[in-house]
Amino acid sequence: MCGIAGVFDTRSRGEIGSTLIERMNEVQWHRGPDDGGVHVEPGIGLGHRRLAIIDLSPAGHQPLFNEAGTVGVVYNGEIYNFLELREELAALGYRFRSRCDTEVIVHAWSAWGPRCVDRFRGMFAFALWDRDAQTLFLARDRLGIKPLHYALLPDGQLVFASELKAVMVHPGVSREVDTQAVEDYFAFGYVPDPRSIFRAVRKLAPGHRLTVVRGRPVPEPEAYWRLDFDGAFHAGGEDELGEELIRRLREAVEIRRIADVPLGAFLSGGVDSSAVVAMMADAGREPVLTSSISFGDPAYDEARYARQVAERYGTDHSVREVSPDDFGLVDRLAEIYDEPFADSSAMPTYRVCELARARVTVALSGDGGDEAFAGYRRYRWHAREEAVRRLLPAALRQPVFGTLGTLYPKLNRAPRYLRAKATFQSLALDPLAGYLDNVAVVKSTIRRRLFSAGFRRELQGHDAVEVLRAHAERGPRHPLLQAEYLDFRTYLPGDILTKVDRASMAHSLEVRVPVLDHHLVEWSAGLTPRMKLRGNEGKYLFKRALRPYLPDDILYRPKMGFAVPLDHWFRGPLSGRVRAELLGPGLLDTGLFDPGAIERIIDDHQARRWDHSQTLWSLLMFAGFQRRFLDTASAGRAEPAGRDDRRRAGAAT
Repeated sequence: MCGIAGVFDTRSRGEIGSTLIERMNEVQWHRGPDDGGVHVEPGIGLGHRRLAIIDLSPAGHQPLFNEAGTVGVVYNGEIYNFLELREELAALGYRFRSRCDTEVIVHAWSAWGPRCVDRFRGMFAFALWDRDAQTLFLARDRLGIKPLHYALLPDGQLVFASELKAVMVHPGVSREVDTQAVEDYFAFGYVPDPRSIFRAVRKLAPGHRLTVVRGRPVPEPEAYWRLDFDGAFHAGGEDELGEELIRRLREAVEIRRIADVPLGAFLSGGVDSSAVVAMMADAGREPVLTSSISFGDPAYDEARYARQVAERYGTDHSVREVSPDDFGLVDRLAEIYDEPFADSSAMPTYRVCELARARVTVALSGDGGDEAFAGYRRYRWHAREEAVRRLLPAALRQPVFGTLGTLYPKLNRAPRYLRAKATFQSLALDPLAGYLDNVAVVKSTIRRRLFSAGFRRELQGHDAVEVLRAHAERGPRHPLLQAEYLDFRTYLPGDILTKVDRASMAHSLEVRVPVLDHHLVEWSAGLTPRMKLRGNEGKYLFKRALRPYLPDDILYRPKMGFAVPLDHWFRGPLSGRVRAELLGPGLLDTGLFDPGAIERIIDDHQARRWDHSQTLWSLLMFAGFQRRFLDTASAGRAEPAGRDDRRRAGAAT
């Protein structure tokens, strides 16, 4: 994969210093250690770090310009249908000097303008400069697999980069924290698009493009693609649809095997990664290189299932055991993710990427299967809660369940059904607030206690549920499809894909996600809810179609995921550290939090009165972000991690 960066003067052809672009480029060195390039001309500077995957020759060097030198691009991603587009463009008279997919973007712009992105099948984020039109064009892939951050400065400069740390190198970008983003972070565990943790910086949302013409006002980004769940459902029976699913999955996997470097796959032992490996192995080529990690604690370990799939398909399998107390990565995460990020599975994800990179440069993953085919348990919970809500009017439901929630607040001690599936508090809420209550890493009742009175006033009534409400206006009404749609717009790009992109890029590893091929995703959106969720079984059709390829104990066992024993850490080896960091001057000096509330949360957790591990982890990650990006601002804007920092971190792990 690669990293892009640049600065565009939207008002005039002012000087853009090459030193600034080089510094922005350098802090993303990990995204492309094979090559780097900078292009500067009046009013614009472009930077690129290259991880060579297709056409390893110097012809793939970026920024890449057309033969006239008038259209150039810096690009992060892979366009899997580039050979077809190349033929089409060649027939139109465009000449190619390389075998790489990057050159297709340049000519596609000349042929089709902003609509070129409609033709691309793959994952991408790129910035294209058209000198004749004095236009900068930014675009991000449909599902948000690849990141793109940007900031419009008061002087008219537009700063952009793959990672937030590169944007923050620019001295004109303010480090003022977005208060609404803080609320969103503690609710979701990440900052949802298009916000970032900094008020001045935005993320280009998935499926959006931004066309900026010098001398004109900078417009809002425009959507060029939306996932439609409201179309006609597919006709046909389970056998027919299952065969079509496998055909589409096999084709999505096959086109992602194009590479001029070693290629393998992650194999966790779960349904999705096992399905991808099965499709790769079924092609009948050399053994697939697979990688997985194991945990010493059987409660967290899926290695035996991964080994079962590896043996069935004769893969060249590599396993590394990771200690359940692998908390040495806590500080590293702040460097990798740039803004607060509270998904603790980032740590094992980092380790499996590290293991895979020792043998391959490209790895296929199974990410996206739960969103596309309704695999998460919370979809089942949401559908059931909605059934209850529809039976009872809000005027009755809210006081009844609200009162029960008050009388029986300690739901971590309640029966599992009440604790995990349909809490009283959630049922008292409207559908979207209830869904957020089910998925929130820090529930609203705790957030209200956690934040200081002054910060609550700054929020001016903003609640994270507004993020879901904004998306739901365009989404489907059916509870199951609504939950899937919301996750496609928030959780998938904000958490899952961000987690994998930063963890893999920290090791200069490209990860491809065939289940998120947009043709396959669009097709999956046309499945009836019953084809996705049947009784208690999520991914109904997906699993049924895979039965010839995978055993039932892979397909139908309980979902585990990359769990991390946070509750144990904060009562044991990290008990002192969490108290020192969260009650020390650094975090409390922000004025965002109530010191007494934090102390009570720590005390309750360590006394085993309540499991506050997610809240404590979210606070710990915010404290790490603060040290990395906020405290350094007063010390001469110390720069984020670059090449030397990455090498030191690698040596330490």
